[in-house]
Amino acid sequence: MLRPARRLLPVLCALALSSPAFHPKVAFAQDAPPPMLSTQVPVPADTPYAPGAIQLQVDATDLAQRIFRMRETIPVQAGALTLLYPQWLPGNHSDSGPIDKLAGLTITADGKKLAWTRDPLNVYAFHVEVPQGVTSVVAEYQSLTATDSSQGRVVMTPAMLNLQWNAAVLYPAGHYARRIDYAASVTYPAGWQANSALDVERRDGDTVHYRTVPLDILVDSPIYAGRYFKTIDLTPAGAKVPVHLDVIADAAKFLETKPEQLQQHRNLVTQALKLYGAQHYDHYDFLFSLSDQMGGNGLEHQRSSEDGEDTGYFKDWDPKIGFSDLLAHEYTHSWNGKYRRPADLWTPNYNVPMQGSLLWVYEGQTQYWGNVLTGRSGMRPQQASLDALALVAASYRDNRPGLAWRAVQDTTNDPVIAKRRPKPYRNYQLSEDYYSAGQMIWLEADVRIRTLTHGTKSLDDFAHAFFGANDGQWTVQDTYTFDDVVKTLDGVVHADWARFLRDRLDGKVPLTGGIEAGGWKLVYADEPNAYAKGLAKDAKGAADFVYSLGLSLAKDGKVNEVRWDSPAFNAGLGSGMTIVAVNDLEYGKDTLADAIKAAKTDKAPIRLLVKEFDHYRTIALDYHGGLRYPRLERITGTPDYLTKIFAPR
Repeated sequence: MLRPARRLLPVLCALALSSPAFHPKVAFAQDAPPPMLSTQVPVPADTPYAPGAIQLQVDATDLAQRIFRMRETIPVQAGALTLLYPQWLPGNHSDSGPIDKLAGLTITADGKKLAWTRDPLNVYAFHVEVPQGVTSVVAEYQSLTATDSSQGRVVMTPAMLNLQWNAAVLYPAGHYARRIDYAASVTYPAGWQANSALDVERRDGDTVHYRTVPLDILVDSPIYAGRYFKTIDLTPAGAKVPVHLDVIADAAKFLETKPEQLQQHRNLVTQALKLYGAQHYDHYDFLFSLSDQMGGNGLEHQRSSEDGEDTGYFKDWDPKIGFSDLLAHEYTHSWNGKYRRPADLWTPNYNVPMQGSLLWVYEGQTQYWGNVLTGRSGMRPQQASLDALALVAASYRDNRPGLAWRAVQDTTNDPVIAKRRPKPYRNYQLSEDYYSAGQMIWLEADVRIRTLTHGTKSLDDFAHAFFGANDGQWTVQDTYTFDDVVKTLDGVVHADWARFLRDRLDGKVPLTGGIEAGGWKLVYADEPNAYAKGLAKDAKGAADFVYSLGLSLAKDGKVNEVRWDSPAFNAGLGSGMTIVAVNDLEYGKDTLADAIKAAKTDKAPIRLLVKEFDHYRTIALDYHGGLRYPRLERITGTPDYLTKIFAPR
């Protein structure tokens, strides 16, 4: 169960007031009290929901219309009842519960309809008065999932579905999530396989009844189900608890794997256990979709993870490039974020606001270990690991002008500020940079430990000490603070870790010091490194000229991103424009690359014909620096810590 150690319960409620400017006929008396906050939603208490376990039935068979249908039988006592729809979602770190997808809510008691009202100051709360003598109410409702990606992530297709319990449940207010029990069941399409961290109680045909669990475990145990499925055992020899890769795909052919691919995935589990020295689950399931229809995903849970890649994951595998770091990242979260959680991200239920001040640990160190474990397992070869690191280092040395006005620490507010909406100038606005900026900070911390201890210790020692205690424990979690992080680092090697971290988080020093301290330097070449070339194949014709002109483009010439204060930006190019022609030739990635090469010796500006809405104009881009792509180069005569970091244990 969650343990709110060393923290205070966050204060709830935000009040949105309409500006009088929009209501000229409305006036308030000068001495009138301000509008009141709602007091109807009970504050959560660490007490059990006394009436008993709630029965939740989900019908997941309507694939054509993509609708989940729920029936919830709730034991109650007479009087006021408030039902909450989850708002603040773990892993999302934001108030992003899909309340817009909830529809058709009807509440009955003994077959008679009860009136409900939505709280006007908390639209995730529904109030109902339970009559005397009533011992249970039935809530029936639907989740109208996206039928097109423009409406959100698609979670139901003819071949698979992803059921996230936070989108399917209503729960009584006034209690910690861990103190409300749910007995859930799901009816699946005929013949489908369903996988989850939940334990199965029994099966009735196509309906699976799951063992009763507290709400926090239910919400942390999503389901992937599909027509084409395969379960692969990844449990290392001698491991105490099983780990499975549960794969669903658009078609059976995408499930085919090579022995060396599976061995690399088994190596991932082995390397993670060597790193952390403990398992905080009784079994673990990678819920893995290979689909061009269902939306991709990457979401952590303590005993499972939701992972989505396209159908070419196994089929189009390039052994020189390897796999992505998705599985390693989400697996690491079982330790960092789930078993141990930042204190201000812990909440007693799903309608109390979260705070993300330590996301640079939760996500940033996870980003670091995800890439390291992907390298150590062989899922990404050594050279590809270094090539991938070069791309991140280049971003934080030369492609984040926003760091001049905004510190990494402030980006921990982005899940609430932006909720991952697209941004026109992401490199200047910044967007959840605590992920990759955090990766660079933790790389430098790792190299610093190795340097101070002459290679006898590393960040591995921190991970083992910080996340590896209490092997086998998973039903009780612990929280951590900034001071806990500093104390553990200081236990590995004594240094001024608080200043080291704050200097980087608050923008006082650059973020790429770990590269040169690790024995390498960031340089630029006139062609992409091998890993970047592999990514380009998957980009379907997209073009990357970020470190030369300062822009990237889609296959059709549409400008995806322009680096603030780059040659392209200063010439007047903006995101959303389309480049139609280059030096009077029809746009193509190679055409523009040739023009950049020629401009190294030809001092005439590159002429770009661009389209803005229905207007055309020519922009003269006065750039003569040639093509530039980042890569890492060894510094001779220095210790090579980066190679050691990615080497298997």
